[in-house]
Amino acid sequence: MENILVPTDFSDNCNKAAKLAIDMAVIFNAEIHFLHQIKTPVDWVKLSKKNEERFPETKKEIGSAKTKLKELERKSEKNGLICRTFLEYVSDEDKIVKHSEHFHHDFIITGSKGTQAGFLNKILGSTAQRIIRKSIVPVLVVKQAEVNFPIKNIVFVSDFLEDIREAFSEVILIAEKLGAHIHLLNINTKSDFNSVENGLKPIETFVKQFPKFENYSSHIYNESTIIKGLEKFTETNEIDLIAICTHSRKGLLSIFSKSIAENLTNHSNLPVMTIHL
Repeated sequence: MENILVPTDFSDNCNKAAKLAIDMAVIFNAEIHFLHQIKTPVDWVKLSKKNEERFPETKKEIGSAKTKLKELERKSEKNGLICRTFLEYVSDEDKIVKHSEHFHHDFIITGSKGTQAGFLNKILGSTAQRIIRKSIVPVLVVKQAEVNFPIKNIVFVSDFLEDIREAFSEVILIAEKLGAHIHLLNINTKSDFNSVENGLKPIETFVKQFPKFENYSSHIYNESTIIKGLEKFTETNEIDLIAICTHSRKGLLSIFSKSIAENLTNHSNLPVMTIHL
């Protein structure tokens, strides 16, 4: 983690994401960039200073955004970080991803408020979720819950059957830097539930690929859906961060599809980190 991008709209959740990003940048000695987008009624870059007066509300919004970006820059530099800020006169998550690719960011941290409280509902269908679908670097989305830092407990959810070694290496790197414990969680949704022993076998086989990896525990939950199993686990364990994998251009893994998220009955606001496969 050498170059972190923080897309922000200056909302409460984005402000929490900015604080987390600064904390993470300090730990990893990373450069940090803050990006804000404003949709303007005209091409603002080509607009003359005189014609800017025709759009007082837009001019006021731009002035406010520049002040807030400057404050984030000040906070970052106060922590000894190299910081850059960007203001784009557009509102387009595709351009956020293109911006990230252009500046070679290797991590994105942002906030998302969504329309209502709900587990994963803050990112599914939102700008943050669309960034996740298009980004090839890990994306960490901060929601309503206060972020515990340093992060001490991470739950990594998988069936541990796919080749996810590279993605999981990202999780290990973060966990080791933060001294965090990783909970490996396999949720069995088959109607003929396997025994706990059989459910743990894929995890045991998987961790053998990481002989130096020791700070972890293994868990198997039998539930009718992945979401229910994950909800139950986070309700009964002190978890600071949820980590999952995504497939390029296919959005979140099918187990985290929008249709499932819409049927959630129990909710959580924990930060979610997605890692591209």
